[in-house]
Amino acid sequence: MADSTAHVSRSRDLDKLLLRPGHLVGPTFEPGPELRDDLRKFATVLVVGAGGLGCELLKDLALSGFKNLEVIDMDRIEVSNLNRQFLFRLQDVGKPKAEVAAKRVMERVSGVNIVPHFCRIEDKDIEFYNHFNIIALGLDSIEARSYINAVACSFLEYDSDDKPLEETIKPMVDGGTEGFKGHARVIIPGVTPCFECTIWLFPPQVKFPLCTLAETPRTAAHCIEYAHLIKWDEVHSGKAFDPDDPEHMKWVYSEAVKRAELFGIPGVTYSLTQGVVKNIIPAIASTNAIISAACALETLKIVSGCSKTLSNYLTYNGAEGLHTKVTEFVKDMDCLICGPGVLIELDTSVTLQKFMDQLQEHPKLLLSKASVKHREKNLYIQAPPVLEELTRSNLNLPLFDLMGKIRKDIVHVTGSTTKNDKKTSCLRKLRVVFKGIDGATDMDTAGGA
Repeated sequence: MADSTAHVSRSRDLDKLLLRPGHLVGPTFEPGPELRDDLRKFATVLVVGAGGLGCELLKDLALSGFKNLEVIDMDRIEVSNLNRQFLFRLQDVGKPKAEVAAKRVMERVSGVNIVPHFCRIEDKDIEFYNHFNIIALGLDSIEARSYINAVACSFLEYDSDDKPLEETIKPMVDGGTEGFKGHARVIIPGVTPCFECTIWLFPPQVKFPLCTLAETPRTAAHCIEYAHLIKWDEVHSGKAFDPDDPEHMKWVYSEAVKRAELFGIPGVTYSLTQGVVKNIIPAIASTNAIISAACALETLKIVSGCSKTLSNYLTYNGAEGLHTKVTEFVKDMDCLICGPGVLIELDTSVTLQKFMDQLQEHPKLLLSKASVKHREKNLYIQAPPVLEELTRSNLNLPLFDLMGKIRKDIVHVTGSTTKNDKKTSCLRKLRVVFKGIDGATDMDTAGGA
C-alpha cells in the first residue's frame, strides 16, 4: 500500500502534463495513459556527462518518467567532486562516474534502467548515438559539445528542396553552468541553430604570453601554466602531457608550487592546478539543479509534445537576485555541421586515397587522418591497426565504385582538424556528387562549396 501511494504521489504532476489537453501543447500531442506508458517503455535518452550537471540530469529524467536511460562519461570520481555531485560518496573516489551515478539513481528510483558507459565519447561508433530518441548534454567542454553536436547533425538528411527530413532529426538538450550563471538550450538540427551556429556565444579561453610565464609570473595561474606548458616539455621531452593522468597532474602541481615559492606568489593548490590545466569551470550545486530542471522539462516536452518547446536559448543569472531570459537565435543557413553538408564534386575515377588527400586541402575542412563511412559501410578506418589493415585495400579503389556507383550521396568523415591552434577531433557530413553521370545537375566545385 505504501509503495502504491508513493508511486501515485511521484507521478501526480507528470500525469497532469501527459493525461490532459491544453492550449500550449505541441501539434502531435495526444493525451492519455498510452502516452505515459509509451514514454516509460519506448523513449530512450542518452545523458552525456556524469558530473555536477549530469548527476542532476540523470536523477531528474528518471523522476520525470523516463525508464530507459544511458549515461556516458570518461572520468573517475575525485574528492573535489563530492561537494556538488550528490550521487557520489567518499568510498566512491576512484570509481567511474558513469557507473556509480547509474547505480545510485537505480537504487533510488524504482523501475528505471540506466546503462553506464565508462569511456570517451569518441570511443563509441557513430551509430551508437543514433539509437536514442534524444541526447541530453551535461558537459563542461566546448570541444565535447562540438563533437556530440556534429554526431547528432550527421544523421540529418535533407530533401531535394533542402528541407530537413523529420525522421532523421536527432534532438539535443544542452545545459551549462558557471558559478551562479547557467544556460539551457534546445537544438533541433536543421530547424533551430546547432551548437556551431552560435559558437560565438562562448568567449575565447584565456591565454597567457609565454614571456610572462617564463620571466615575470604574477599570479598562481602563471606558475601553473609555466609548469604545464614550459617545464613539462623541458623535463619530459617528446612525452605528451595527459590532463586525465593523476601522476601528470601531481607533477605539474609540484613544479607550480616550486615556481610560486621562488617568486613569492601564494595560492597554488592542487584543485586550482586542475582548474587551470583542464580549464575547469566553477560549479555550484543550486545552479546545476536549476539548469538540470529546465533541461529535463524540455526533454519531456520534446518527446511527449505536452507543451511547446523552448525557443531556443534560456539564460539564468543568480549572481544578483534571480534573472532568466529566453532568446531566439537564428540558424546559420551555411553552417558546415547542421546544413545540407559540404559539397564535394568528383570525377568517377578519383580513388578513396585521392579523396582523403583533397579533404586535407579543402579550405572548409582541413581534415587529416580521416576515416570514411558511407551509410553503414566503413570505407576506411584509421585505427585500431587491425581495422586499418582490413580497410587498407579500399584506398586504391575508385570512391564511385565503393559507394555503389550512385550519382550522389552523403558521406561521413571523422578525423582531426586545427581550431584555434589546437588539434581537435571532428566529424563532417559531405555531399559527394560525381561528375559526368546522367541526371547530375551543375554544381559548384569542391573548392567553392
